[in-house]
Amino acid sequence: MTDLRHGLRENRGQVAHQLIQVMLVGFAIGMTRTVVPALADAEFGVARGSFLLLASFVVAFGAVKAVMNFVAGRWSERIGRKRVLLWGWVVALPIPVMIWYAPDWNWIVGATVLLGVNQGLCWSMTQTAKLDLTRADERGLTMGLNEFAGYVGVALAGVLTAYAAEWLGARMGLLVFGMTVVVTALVLTLIWVQDTLPWAKAESAAHKAAPPKNPPRYPRDVPEHPTTAEVFALMSWRDRRLFAISQAGLVEKFVDALVWALFPVFLVTRGASLTEVGWIVGTYGFVWGGAQLFTGRLSDRVGRFWPNVLGMWICGAGVALMVLGSGTLWWSLSAGVAGFGMALLYPNLGAAVADITPPAWRGSAIGIYRFWRDLGYAIGALGLGLAASLTGAAEAAFWFVAISMFVSGGVLWWLGEETHPRLNPAGAAEAAGS
Repeated sequence: MTDLRHGLRENRGQVAHQLIQVMLVGFAIGMTRTVVPALADAEFGVARGSFLLLASFVVAFGAVKAVMNFVAGRWSERIGRKRVLLWGWVVALPIPVMIWYAPDWNWIVGATVLLGVNQGLCWSMTQTAKLDLTRADERGLTMGLNEFAGYVGVALAGVLTAYAAEWLGARMGLLVFGMTVVVTALVLTLIWVQDTLPWAKAESAAHKAAPPKNPPRYPRDVPEHPTTAEVFALMSWRDRRLFAISQAGLVEKFVDALVWALFPVFLVTRGASLTEVGWIVGTYGFVWGGAQLFTGRLSDRVGRFWPNVLGMWICGAGVALMVLGSGTLWWSLSAGVAGFGMALLYPNLGAAVADITPPAWRGSAIGIYRFWRDLGYAIGALGLGLAASLTGAAEAAFWFVAISMFVSGGVLWWLGEETHPRLNPAGAAEAAGS
């Protein structure tokens, strides 16, 4: 175990397999992003203007994915990363069939519950596995690569399924696309993916043998192997830095809930075609995914703090811009601004958690961060659905999300700090205490 080497270059084969996995995870969620909400009334019987009912499948997804993130982190430290990833793909097998058969919206909600299990297990493991394999000075780039692959997958799937729906019909198009994705992922996991838990254990052993030159600012007075309750308390309120990161993660998912649940409906009611909706929503995903190749690496150089804070505010501004103009070009530009803000914050919130949590319980910490982050799907979808329902206008949901992003960014600026060990290392006494 001690001869295992860490680094993107040193583990490029497994990193490549994990990037393919996370792109397939993105395909799995992306196939529900354009066709399902845009055709909710025509295909699945959701009455126009039923904003809260329309948001219900995102609420279900967020609640289930949040719990599974929490569970996946703990499981992965006991049974390994690969087994958790494999079970996530097994759970996904019925999803395309359920969408194809669905006689009403309840089946879509049920399929989305399974999708939440799949995403909570699989996306968590692709992220954790890459962090296991790479060095501390590569975490921003590692997270950027992970989220780039995943959200380019989300965006591509949204566009491809829009065309598939036009060629084959909505249900058959989603069935063919979905089954191809899930079966491919299962085969690749079984044959090529390695378990990376030994790399995490090797990193822990190396830290004990020779402390790093720039020791991270780990939480103080924490056992080497804390209980689940202890890690949950640290992530949720005990450590103000981790609380600031967790609340920012929760609120930024309001944006994704909006883009998923209401943005396609908003665009269709204003005259956009299904393929135009696919490309506009895809712009958000492509910019978000593509820019992370730059923003993750940027944070390895300039730190995590300002990319995270500015990302919250820029993303909120992009959401506000969506309702301040009209037309395909305007909506695409607004979606691009929101996507760029998301690219600044998304990989770097996760990298900040990895910076200040020890490898012995980093899987649990990331799982709990992702629990709070993806609970934002449920809370955000409920909030924006209520805002739109009470006012009778989808625009209210956009303002609810934009204001939430500005406020949460302010909390992160107030309570957070720089977490990069090179830029803000622990002092000698603090390192000894940790």
